Amino acid sequence: MNKLQIQDVTIEWLGHASFRITNNQSGRKTYIDPFKIDVKEPADIILITHSHYDHFSQSDINKIITPKTRIYAPKDVALDNKFVVEPGFFFRINDHLKVEVLPAYNLSKPFHPKDKKWVSYKMTFNGSVTIFHTGDSDVIPEFSNLRNIDVLLIPVSGTYVMDAKEAAQLCEKIKPKFAIPMHYGEIVGSKSDAEQFKELCKDFCEVVILDKI
Repeated sequence: MNKLQIQDVTIEWLGHASFRITNNQSGRKTYIDPFKIDVKEPADIILITHSHYDHFSQSDINKIITPKTRIYAPKDVALDNKFVVEPGFFFRINDHLKVEVLPAYNLSKPFHPKDKKWVSYKMTFNGSVTIFHTGDSDVIPEFSNLRNIDVLLIPVSGTYVMDAKEAAQLCEKIKPKFAIPMHYGEIVGSKSDAEQFKELCKDFCEVVILDKI
């Protein structure tokens, strides 16, 4: 399975933490953290969670950027043409997309400090489909009050981010309709982490393991 369709929104996994979300109502394509992608369809919107090379890749952005592309990223992402975001920000793009910016950080690991103000994104498409991309994060207190999430895009590999067990605990707490595991198969983690996550979530969440496109 290489895509999840929910109402008029299509979600595709491009590998690692990269996704393409197509709003079939507006035709707009939103990319998140493009890295080692094999697609070239132009981006209307690019959301970057933080400045690590596997999330901010200029060469991959160059594959999909156009003069009309809007890029949103934290301050330390080295792009001149970006809109700067940090936790607590909120913005709309036309009537089709509303974005709430939340934090993303480690609790007991050194890789993603809270003071960097790196981010996760809660996106609502067409006022009805809500997708949350956690960024590179542990299970932080700011995620505890999330509700009414249709699709959760969540890391499962451990080491730099939450592992499968921790990801399942977050799913049990916020109860999304669907969860798509990510952040495996490239730098750390494997499909077995995604499969473990799916097994742990079987009583309270539908986990969809997407094939990379």
